[in-house]
Amino acid sequence: MERYGIRILEGYGVTETAPVLAMNTPMANRQGTVGRISPLMQYRLDPVPGIEEGGRLSVKGPNVMIGYLRVENPGVLEPLPDGWHDTGDIVTVDAQGFIAIKGRAKRFAKIAGEMVSLSAVEAMASALWPQAMSVAVTLPDQRKGERIVLLTTERNADRAAMQRQAKSVGASELSVPADIRVV
Repeated sequence: MERYGIRILEGYGVTETAPVLAMNTPMANRQGTVGRISPLMQYRLDPVPGIEEGGRLSVKGPNVMIGYLRVENPGVLEPLPDGWHDTGDIVTVDAQGFIAIKGRAKRFAKIAGEMVSLSAVEAMASALWPQAMSVAVTLPDQRKGERIVLLTTERNADRAAMQRQAKSVGASELSVPADIRVV
């Protein structure tokens, strides 16, 4: 960036917010965040069981769409509940209003009542095996609700390595996949 004399500022948007939701600006920016909520918009964080820090982000404002048209009900607009759009993103908002995205609500496993980020599991696999492609998925588990399965191209992948990696980054034992499958 410095080589070309440009400055890149991160922002965040979703189609339903036409498209900007938050942005860093030259006068107000914080590294590691997507900036502050756009002017005239409101936000709320809905608690998610098992997530201690932050919550599920919903937004409302003049740039938020008014509803959805569904294939199963042609020509009928399904309005948003009280005008709030649920982004499905898990975020934190600091005291100055800067938003940090932690993950997608659908990208968490609920294991024994605790929420475990599948992205964090994938990051651990990536740190161990940077040349491999890996993805963490969930499967139902009779005892714990869900379990994590890691699919990877790393032929030597094993749980012991993932356990060591989890310990080294301070992650819970719950973030270690119950099963690893080489694909």
